[in-house]
Amino acid sequence: MATYSEATKRFLLAAKHAEIHALNQLSSNCRLVITVADMIHELQKERGVSNVFLASDGARFSTTRTHQIKASEQAEQILRSQLKALYLGSEENAANMRLLASITMALQGLDNLPLLREQIGTQEVTALSSTQAYCRLVGGLLTVIFEAADVASDPQITRLLVALFNFLQGKEFAGQERAWGAIGFAETHFNTSLCERLERLEQDQNHSFDIFCTFAETTVRDKWKQIIESAVQQDINRLRTMIQQLADGSPIDGQISEVWFDVATKRIDAMRDIEEVLTRSLVDMAAHRVAEADAELKNHRKRLRYLEQQPAPSGSPLTMLFDPQMPGLRGSDSLSVQQVADAENLSAHRSFYDLLCDQSAHIKTMAAELDEARQAIIDQKNIDRAKLLIMQQWQLSEEQAYRRLQKSAMDQNCRLADIADKVVKATAQKSSC
Repeated sequence: MATYSEATKRFLLAAKHAEIHALNQLSSNCRLVITVADMIHELQKERGVSNVFLASDGARFSTTRTHQIKASEQAEQILRSQLKALYLGSEENAANMRLLASITMALQGLDNLPLLREQIGTQEVTALSSTQAYCRLVGGLLTVIFEAADVASDPQITRLLVALFNFLQGKEFAGQERAWGAIGFAETHFNTSLCERLERLEQDQNHSFDIFCTFAETTVRDKWKQIIESAVQQDINRLRTMIQQLADGSPIDGQISEVWFDVATKRIDAMRDIEEVLTRSLVDMAAHRVAEADAELKNHRKRLRYLEQQPAPSGSPLTMLFDPQMPGLRGSDSLSVQQVADAENLSAHRSFYDLLCDQSAHIKTMAAELDEARQAIIDQKNIDRAKLLIMQQWQLSEEQAYRRLQKSAMDQNCRLADIADKVVKATAQKSSC
């Protein structure tokens, strides 16, 4: 008598098919992440160039800006084409709702980018307003990458996505530092407020890069160490020191803006090299996991065909009904080693049940590893939620709310994510009262 039905066999294979489908969708998301990262990189350059152009009243970087806009437009065209191919081809390719919503928001920002460029070209906006607009657009694109990491169902790929997201976030803070520094130099003076902003951006970079190092592979961390110890980083540090010394508003030669922009760009370009290593690893890992899952499916089918050709086994079959290691009567005594050994001998033919147990163990292991990898995503969501709650309660800006969280974390000597979690839980408790 067979110990499994045709339906049981089909569901076993269907589960593996579902895993492969999810991995293929994840592979598509990974390809999107790479294109979004390219788009972000070009917009970061465009933001910095536009700042120098505006802060110098159009005297500097006019030609450079024209060339950079063309590079950004090319990256945007590639991104839009890929989005259409990946997610608008058929209902079957539909992605997660939150990911699609973040894509929609980012596209809306790109739709209005030509208007911003026109206003910059005619100098109808300030360097500050231009910077804020580009930061919002880059922030929207980073959210796409964040959501891609959040919906990832494979722990190895999730770790890579978390590492990449935090590296890109740190790189964005570096880009903002370049932009703000360019404003100060191009306007030929700094003030206390601008210097404090630049110092905070340096701290934000360090925080993001610390998380990146937690999830990145050793070889990638070594490349990051090379940047930290490079001559370019030393140049940046010297210019940072100069900026802090100019907090009293002392005048400075505006031509230094080009020196600052060049040095900061070299540092960001070096980050770009690491970014490309991360994205290549992401694509390779996605392809590897799909190949592994395909091989496992073929192995399942092979084992099932072998079982179907074997004579019916004698003795009591070991199934979940007779497996002492499966959950049973609540509160009953735990089984002895001998009882487990006796159960092992119930059947001389347990291959199908072994196949089921192997698949179940595989899913449990993946779930545990995925929970660990996604903790950084959960922490970031709590921080974003806590910021919003503080903004609503105290009528603060996003930056002010974030600084309040940071100060609380420093005062209590704990992680920023822990403070954010307390804020979210405390608010939830008040709401339930």
